[in-house]
Amino acid sequence: MSLARLFLAALALIAALAPARAEVSATDILGRTVTLPEPAHRIVLGEGRHLSVLGLIHDDPVALVAGWRLDKPLDPPTMAAYRAKFPAVDRIASVGAGNRDLSVEAIIALDPDLVVLSLMDEKNQGMAVARQQLEAAGIAVAYVDFFSHPLENSMPSLRFLGTMTGAEAQAEDFATFYESRLNRIRDRLADPAIARPRVFVHVHAAPTGCCSTVGPGVFHDFVTTAGGQNIGAETVKGVLGTVSLEYLIGADPDVYVATGGTHMASRGGLVLGSGVDARTAQDSFDSLIGAPGFASLRAVTQGRAAGVWHLFNDSPVHIALIEYLARTFHPDLFADIDPAATLAEIETRFSPVQVPGTWWVTPAP
Repeated sequence: MSLARLFLAALALIAALAPARAEVSATDILGRTVTLPEPAHRIVLGEGRHLSVLGLIHDDPVALVAGWRLDKPLDPPTMAAYRAKFPAVDRIASVGAGNRDLSVEAIIALDPDLVVLSLMDEKNQGMAVARQQLEAAGIAVAYVDFFSHPLENSMPSLRFLGTMTGAEAQAEDFATFYESRLNRIRDRLADPAIARPRVFVHVHAAPTGCCSTVGPGVFHDFVTTAGGQNIGAETVKGVLGTVSLEYLIGADPDVYVATGGTHMASRGGLVLGSGVDARTAQDSFDSLIGAPGFASLRAVTQGRAAGVWHLFNDSPVHIALIEYLARTFHPDLFADIDPAATLAEIETRFSPVQVPGTWWVTPAP
């Protein structure tokens, strides 16, 4: 056999032994079919905090992300945990920083396989133009949603990301974990005779400037799934709105739920979440519910008040919050549910990083 023919035979053998490029195709949250010649290994995230969502299905999500928009980044303690384990996180390129701000030129320069945007981006005209420009440049664009309609869209979005990044089995593993817990809550609340407490959700809670609250979507969905009635939806028709302290007092909710985070420290509000110790969270919550107007609420005087981390709102980890709310609203029905154990299992079984913090708080005894 000639040398040339030996060389060609060797090439054929190498090609036969090499793994085939496997095309991947899936339907995003808008019903658009997205197809790639092989699983994506260079992604641009429209929301930086969705890195932690990728972390639920990849041991090293940082290796997948070429760029991200920093309007909604990881919170500082979570970012520090990723930086400690994956120093390459600091090399992820910024492709925009403001709300609905996306640099098409910066994205094209990164040569990504896939750009992942959120459902909130879909109705913005500037973002629609950016998507058209990216697709014209041959870059696939897809939409996911863990925020606007979290109960409806989180698992389809996670499964989509699993398919598009070659992590179908990991995505299905988390989805099974999530759906088993969600179905347990829904099954126990299936009886229409079960009384559903009237709940006021005070988002970004502080004693002054009362009160931001929620209409349909996001925290409304968490409350109703956990067996409560969100009274804010009676007044607020959008996702977020404002009512007066007088309205809150007059509404006389059965349960008062405040959300907060480290971003509320400068406003004297509820501080809890990643990187926050239990004492700090307790002191800030006690200060909130001890303020004029709040202290006299029936929900507060009867001990039916709780503070929760606001940033459960854009991640499938919200399943632990729903468990917590269900136990708060219906303690007899859910006495055996342990949301802290659910969070711990997510961290040890799925997440590549562990972030200490205080995720919920009740009035001091």
